[in-house]
Amino acid sequence: MSEPFYGRPIGIPVVGVGTQPNEEGDEQFAFTGSPGAMPTYHPPILPEPEEIEELVAAKQLLKQLQQGIAHYQVGQTAFMLDLQGLDAANLDLINQVLHEGEVSIVYNGTPRVQIQESVLTGVWRVRAYDESNALISDQIEVADIPSVVRDKAFAFASLLNTDLAHLPRGVLNAPALVTEIAEKIASRQQGDLAHVINLTLLPLSPEDLAFLGERLGVGEVTILSRGYGNCRIGSTQKQGVWWVKYYNSEDALILNTIEIVAVPEVARAAPEDLADSAERLREILEIYQ
Repeated sequence: MSEPFYGRPIGIPVVGVGTQPNEEGDEQFAFTGSPGAMPTYHPPILPEPEEIEELVAAKQLLKQLQQGIAHYQVGQTAFMLDLQGLDAANLDLINQVLHEGEVSIVYNGTPRVQIQESVLTGVWRVRAYDESNALISDQIEVADIPSVVRDKAFAFASLLNTDLAHLPRGVLNAPALVTEIAEKIASRQQGDLAHVINLTLLPLSPEDLAFLGERLGVGEVTILSRGYGNCRIGSTQKQGVWWVKYYNSEDALILNTIEIVAVPEVARAAPEDLADSAERLREILEIYQ
């Protein structure tokens, strides 16, 4: 039987003093080796039908999941299934079918939520924990991005401090970015395309980047997307502002950006991905008809 579906804990200080551009302390991922090239989908190794004849609850839940994926449309309310009523054997089958995909998310608010995308893109395992780290909910969620990201990433956002008097020594070009970000926050409308500031191409000193990190603050949502290298995404404390850092397969920073958007596109499942996931799960379930 498969290992339990625990997800991959991540700790990524994306913004803040000392994290830009110095990357020391920014390599705290719970996976081994370099991520390498973009992975391709491989069907999970599943038990034979006769081995799981008695696992009626899991098979029924997977049928409901397949229907939920097939009918889900990006932008609508997420489809959810509760797993806490399943016994160990039924839960293990769910774990084997879902396995682990390429996106991990942590919400560090209350309660703390740890999310792992499954191998079926757009199907997320969402677990919430209390202050003693005890599991308080365990759900499957079908969505382009889990609802906790949309609903809580900026629930406690604060105003951006645009006072540019008495700047720290060495801060030269960051003030213009603070002004630009403030203007984009104020003018942004729902549905607008992302406004991207490419920090890699700008003449920014370490002091500039530290100042920018201090002004934006560190938010409560952290996302790691593994593909061609890694994309590490952190919400800030300012409404709709994300710090997004792209790394190559050797974990070297190759692109450093700020995105002003509801959720960065790189973290979201596309409609065609969800359609593909519905078809993949349908093919898996055919084995157990």
